[in-house]
Amino acid sequence: MTVPVAGRGRTTAVLRPHPRVSLLIHRRSAAVALVLLALLLAVMGVSACLGQTYVSPAEVWRTLRTGTGPYDLVVNELRVPRIVLGALVGAALGLSGALVQTVTRNPLASPDVIGVGHGAAAATVIALATGAVSSPGAMPLVSAGGGLAAAALVYVLAWRRGMQAGRFVLTGVGIGVALSAVVQLYLADSELESAEQVKLWLTGSLNGRGWEQAGPLAVVLLLCLPALMWASRAARPLGFDADTAAALGVRVDRVRLGLTVLGVVLAATATGAAGPIGFVALTSPQLARRLTRTPQLPLLCSALTGALVLVAADLAARTLLPPLEIPVGALTSLVGGPYLLWLLGRRTAVR
Repeated sequence: MTVPVAGRGRTTAVLRPHPRVSLLIHRRSAAVALVLLALLLAVMGVSACLGQTYVSPAEVWRTLRTGTGPYDLVVNELRVPRIVLGALVGAALGLSGALVQTVTRNPLASPDVIGVGHGAAAATVIALATGAVSSPGAMPLVSAGGGLAAAALVYVLAWRRGMQAGRFVLTGVGIGVALSAVVQLYLADSELESAEQVKLWLTGSLNGRGWEQAGPLAVVLLLCLPALMWASRAARPLGFDADTAAALGVRVDRVRLGLTVLGVVLAATATGAAGPIGFVALTSPQLARRLTRTPQLPLLCSALTGALVLVAADLAARTLLPPLEIPVGALTSLVGGPYLLWLLGRRTAVR
C-alpha cells in the first residue's frame, strides 16, 4: 500500500508492503528509474541485433529462447555476454561514482580520483612484468586487488584526526600520478606485443569479454545489495556539513568510511572486469540527479544511468566505424571530456 507523506505534497510516498516494513519512495525518482530501465532494455535489444551481422529481433528472441539456430554463436556467445557485462560494469561504476561523490561532496570526484583505476593498472602491469600471474582468468582479481590497495593507501594517508574531502581527493591525485609512472615505465621497457595488450586494457574495452567476467561482478553486486540499502539511508545526512550531521547523531567518519569502502569495492571489481573505463562513474550520478531533481545522489538511478551509458557507448563503439572496433573507454572519454569542461565552467560561474 502506498501512503502520501504529509507536508511533502506529491513528491514522496510511503510504501508499506508489510505492517512492520515501510519505505519512503520519491515519486519522480521511481518514474525516472522505470524510464531508464525501459531505455536500458531497449538499447540492450538493439545492441543484440546490430553489428557486422544483422540479426532481426525475432531471430534474437528465438535464439535466446532455444539456445540453437544459425545465429547462436553471434547472439549467445559473442553479443549477449558482452552486453550483460557492459550493463553490470556501468551499474557498478554509476553506484561507485555516486558513493564517492557523496563522501567528497564534490561532483568532480570519481573512483579514479582516489586511485582505483591507477592501482588496478599498476597491479596488472606488475603482475605481467614479474610473471606472478600466468593465468588470464586471474588478472581481474589482480586488478581488483590493486584498486582496493590503492584506495586503502589513499585513505590512510589522507586521515588526519578525521577525513576531509579536499585532502582525500588531493591525496588520491598524488597517489594516482605515482602509480601512473609505474605503468609508463613498464610500457617503455616492455616488448611491443605486451605493451599493446596493456594499452588496450588501459583504455577499457568489452571486446573478448563475457560470462567469465560478468559472473563474478554479478555476485559482487548481489552481495553488496544489503550494504547499498544501508547506504541509501546513511548517505542522506551527509548532504549537510559534518557538524550538522554529527549534531543529528550521525557518526560521520564511520559512515564516510563505509560508503568509501563500498564504492571502492564496486569500482575495483568493475575495473578488473573491463579495465579502467573513464567518465562513466563521473557523469552518471550527476545525470541521474538532474533527471530526478533530488537533493541527494540517487543510487538506483545512478546505477541505471551508468548501465545505459555504457551499453549505448559500447553499441556505438562497435558500429560507428565497421569493421574497426573502438575501445569503449576511448569513446566514453571522448564524450566525457566536454562534459567535464562544462561542469567546471558551471561551477566557476556559480562561484
